[in-house]
Amino acid sequence: QVQLVESGGGLVQAGDYLRLSCAAPDRAASGHGRGWFRQAPGKEREFVAAIMWTDVTYYADSVKGRFTIFREDAENTVFLQMDSLKPEDTAVYYCARKVKPGSVYDASVYDSWGQGTEVTVSL
Repeated sequence: QVQLVESGGGLVQAGDYLRLSCAAPDRAASGHGRGWFRQAPGKEREFVAAIMWTDVTYYADSVKGRFTIFREDAENTVFLQMDSLKPEDTAVYYCARKVKPGSVYDASVYDSWGQGTEVTVSL
């Protein structure tokens, strides 16, 4: 396990944008893929996006074309740029480190879940 720290959440209006950050102070987080998941009130945690060490990226259909995942290696940080936000994007967003083989969409292949950052999108 390593420490991952999310930030960048907030309250915005529909159509606005936010950039979430997932910082890893421990260099041990390097060399692994990292994913973003979200959990809305009363709903199960769902996959949002992931980026592998090879820079291959994956997105949920619901965010494709609006969200972009990328990383800054020098900062050991992964970002989630969220554009054209919708009320249905409202959730707590978590990042995690992919440590097991398997589907990037499966939360069980990740560890080191952060504390989450809350995103609220109003009409």
